This record gives sequence, structure tokens and C-alpha cells, in this order.
Amino acid sequence: MSNTKEDILRMAADDDVEFIRMQFTDIFGQLKNVAITRSQLEKAVNNQVMIDGSSIEGFARIHESDQYLRPDLDSYTVFPWRPQHGKVARFICDVYNPDGTPFVGDPRYVLKKTLKKAADMGYSFNVGPECEFFLFETDENGRPTTNTGDEAGYFDLAPLDHGSNTRREICIDLEKMGFEIEASHHEVAIGQHEIDFKYDEALRAADKIMTFKLAVKVLAQKNGLHATFMPKPLFGVNGSGMHTNMSLFKDGKNIFFDPNDPRQLSKEAYSFIAGILAHMKGMAAITNPLVNSYKRLVPGYEAPCYLAWSSSNRSALIRIPASRGAGTRVELRCPDPSCNPYLNLAVCLAAGLDGIEKGMTPPDEITDNIFAMDKATRMANGIDSLPGNLEEALDELEKDEVIKETLGDHLLSQYLEGKRAEWDEYRTQVSQWELDKYMVNF
Repeated sequence: MSNTKEDILRMAADDDVEFIRMQFTDIFGQLKNVAITRSQLEKAVNNQVMIDGSSIEGFARIHESDQYLRPDLDSYTVFPWRPQHGKVARFICDVYNPDGTPFVGDPRYVLKKTLKKAADMGYSFNVGPECEFFLFETDENGRPTTNTGDEAGYFDLAPLDHGSNTRREICIDLEKMGFEIEASHHEVAIGQHEIDFKYDEALRAADKIMTFKLAVKVLAQKNGLHATFMPKPLFGVNGSGMHTNMSLFKDGKNIFFDPNDPRQLSKEAYSFIAGILAHMKGMAAITNPLVNSYKRLVPGYEAPCYLAWSSSNRSALIRIPASRGAGTRVELRCPDPSCNPYLNLAVCLAAGLDGIEKGMTPPDEITDNIFAMDKATRMANGIDSLPGNLEEALDELEKDEVIKETLGDHLLSQYLEGKRAEWDEYRTQVSQWELDKYMVNF
């Protein structure tokens, strides 16, 4: 049941809310907001809160800068970590132009547009993310260090796991905000953690990812720690991923399930897999958007970097978890938590739908450990690789017409411009590694 304007005004009064954060996401996945007092709430629910889009990277130009925030009324929730007198609530908002049309550079609009295409084909798109992050100690000035104060490994618990209390607080507060937490645990690397929440319709799942990242950072800071979703903050250990579990439903049934197939996968499931593999290189700059992302995607640290699929093999880019029936799903293992979740889900869906529309067939399943194969063996099995760095990924994005069309001309051009500037800034830096390696010898 959807909230009405009257419901929102009543709930805010009942909840003793004094401030409301009008949140939206920029093209690079950064959460933004305008804070208003409750006296302005009626104005907000009537879509009258305005922002200057020219001040937000990749949004609008100076001469067309006025934009409006339209709150999703069903996204109303109170932040449980804020003071309980004079509470703070939030809306997740869509960005609109003054003429009442959606702003084409709004990532949430890009996902909505792609979901409409799926709906026109009779499908709904469900997503379950697996979000990993690191907790680091801070120095006397509150700045993050690379010290974890942690001795734990996979599934370890306190006293080895020094982040267990913070992880517990995060789970409790997220459940107060309507999340259904399925599992939380220490991950493989020191200081690394994972919290999984139940799958949801794709738009809600993307909203929850943004809320999750905010909650993790705020509650870590509250406990004197720094949480980061940087994909590879430490050399020599596993990086953080955001495995993305996806399924398509039609008439209330999971269309990826076919009890008569040897793997119990439907023709649509195979075509969806094939579509993602066909477009994966073009998607990589979205699923793995940072210079640092490609330092995670290397052999030896459980991060998939080879274009293959398997129903059992975790070295493949796409894995089909064992669950069948309503739980049948496709798990894409390369995205990392620095990605913009709206764009990530939009390009995944667009690629999969393209596979279904064109009746694509995936290559043969790879059951052997790809990490143990040499280059010749991979080539013999037709196994290609992800782009090796951000520059290569941006080049691949510019070649992929399906992914470009999904993003739209405005967002695509702004994204490419910003990311190419990021790459240029990186490649012209002189790192400490270079100084240590070359300063004395040359």
C-alpha cells in the first residue's frame, strides 16, 4: 500500500520529526541531499523543493540549472541513529526538470526506464546484493588509517573479529528501517565484513544499497571507525565485491526455473546469461567504476576476471547458485560496492534482456578452476577477460550500443568525461611504489 501526502504529514508529526533529508544520487554514485524542516514538508510532498543542478557534477549546465526533487513517498523512514527528540527522516527523490519531465541524467530515472522496458516484456526484475566493506581504525584527528586492529578471517567471531559490535549495530538499525537482514559475517580479509539483506524489486534494491552504504559509514564513524567501500584498500588481501543476484519473474513465477532442463534452467535464463557475457566488457566501467576497481579484479584473490559462467565454479564471472524454484538466480560476481547501484542494475538488466530478445546462447559451462588455467588453456576454452584497467573499460563502453542507449546521451557523455579525467589524473601521478623501485637504481 502506497503512502499518500496526508499519510506522510501525519507520520512526520507522530514520529516527532523535525528535519527531513531529501536524498538523491549523482551519476558517480555519491549520495546527495537537501535538508528541510518539518514546516517545509507540505512543500516537499508537492514536489516544490528545488536544487541547483549546475553545482552537481554531471547534472545540468549553468543555463538550465533549476531542477526539482520529487520524493518517493514510500521511501519515507526515520534514521534510528539520530537523536530521538527532534528526529531526522528522509525521502529518496527523483530529479525532474522545471517543465515536469524526468531529468535524463538522474541515475534512478535510468533504472526506471530500463525496468519499464522489462515490464513491457512482461517481466519484473528482482535483485539481491551481497555488499562487502572494510572497517579501519582512525587516528587522533578522526582520519582513516589502514590499520584494522583485527585478526579475524572468514566467518571468525569476537575476540578475533573486532568489528562485530559495529556490524551488529548496523544490522539492528537497518532492520528498524525496514530491511530484512539475512546474514552478516566477517569476510576473508582482516577488517573485511559482509551484510546480506533479502532480495527486492530492483528499484527498491538500489535504494536499499544507497541506504545501506550510508548506515554503514555513519555507524562506523559513531564507533570511532572508518568504513570504506573502496574495492581494494589493502595490498595482498581480498578486495570488496558486491555480488549481484538477479532473477526475472512473470505472472508471479520465476522464469529462470525450468524443472525439465538438466540444470533446471530455462531458455530465458541461458539467454540472460549470454546477454550479460556479450555486453560485460561494455558494462565494466559501470559495474567497476574506479581506477582501484581493477586492482581487485586480478587472479588469486577470488575476484572473477574471466568471462565465463558455471553452476558450480566460483572462479567464473557468472555463477548459478544451487537454489532452484522461486530461488533460481544468476549471480554476477564482478561488480564492486563503489558502483552506482541504479546504473549497475540498469546495465545488467539491459544486457540480459538483449540476450532474451535476440535468443542468445551462452558458451559452454566452465566447471574447472579458471584461475588454475594458463593463457593457452583459457584461449582454447574461448574464455576472454574483463578490461584490465579503467581506460580499457571506458573504451569498451564507447563501443557497446546497447549499454550506451541504456545510459542515454547526456549521462553517457558526462560519465565518460568524468571518468577519463579520473584516469588521466591517476596515470600522471608518481606513486610511492615508483619512488621505492626506481629512485636509487636509476
